[in-house]
Amino acid sequence: MNGAVEAANKNNKKIIEKMTVNYKDWHEMLPYALLAYQTSIRTSTEATPYSLVYGMEAVLPIEWAKQRYEQLNLIDEKRLKALCHGQCYQQRMARAFNAKIFSEGAVILNDMDGTENALPVNADSIKKYYP
Repeated sequence: MNGAVEAANKNNKKIIEKMTVNYKDWHEMLPYALLAYQTSIRTSTEATPYSLVYGMEAVLPIEWAKQRYEQLNLIDEKRLKALCHGQCYQQRMARAFNAKIFSEGAVILNDMDGTENALPVNADSIKKYYP
């Protein structure tokens, strides 16, 4: 078993040597080297050491960040879609409102004081009054 540990440490040492610029910052790269070692597939077992210990594949930070980035893109798409729907709704409401605007010469029902009647009931049967 001691030989397996030495082989693993030798592999970790090679990974750290490739990741560091000088020998003083090796301790900063150690977690990344261990993650790389634990999530790479071994030819002897056809599996990663992480999956053999925990029974599932590790979720790498880049996979998580990529998923979050895709979700942010979906949020942007939803916002653009909502903006488009809002503009379409505004145009539809403008068409409906503009259809209610009276043409020239139309008769508008007013009260005796001159205010426009908001709820005209049977306005079509009322005749124009000439004083």
